[in-house]
Amino acid sequence: MKEGVISKKVEKTRVNEAIRAKEVLVIGPDGEKLGAMPTLKALQLAKEHGLDLVEVAPNANPPVCRIMDYGKYKYQQQKKAQEAKKKQKVIEVKEIKLRPRTDEHDINVRIKQARRFLEKGNKVKVVIMFRGREQAHLELGYAQLDKIYKAVEDIGEIERKPKKEGRDMFMILAPKRDKK
Repeated sequence: MKEGVISKKVEKTRVNEAIRAKEVLVIGPDGEKLGAMPTLKALQLAKEHGLDLVEVAPNANPPVCRIMDYGKYKYQQQKKAQEAKKKQKVIEVKEIKLRPRTDEHDINVRIKQARRFLEKGNKVKVVIMFRGREQAHLELGYAQLDKIYKAVEDIGEIERKPKKEGRDMFMILAPKRDKK
């Protein structure tokens, strides 16, 4: 789906007869400035070289056009977009669920999981699920969330403070950012 976005950006680029400006600033095929000239003259120059006239800076006054192979330009733009996509890091939100009366050992297992997720660079959503009369003892949930945070505060920070929503109470932890 993102490839469609890439191709739309490249398709918005005006080429040859689609350039609407009466006068354009032309850059030759070797990168030298040829100066401002009427669009028709620039088109003739491009055809003499067997290339296309591509509008590279439409917002400039006059618009900047370059004499180049449009197919090659389109290919290079797609390659740049793919490289940028590779460098992006996807941050997932991992979820850990507990109950207010979860045993000490089980909480320690969940803490280890949370630490592992944070070390990998993922966010962690810690959820305390309340049932029936447990909802009268919200302090147990807050205490557990506080205990989990204290166990991971060296590598994580609270992104969203503990909050009760419906029958659940949750908080979101994020990996600590390096403050340099």
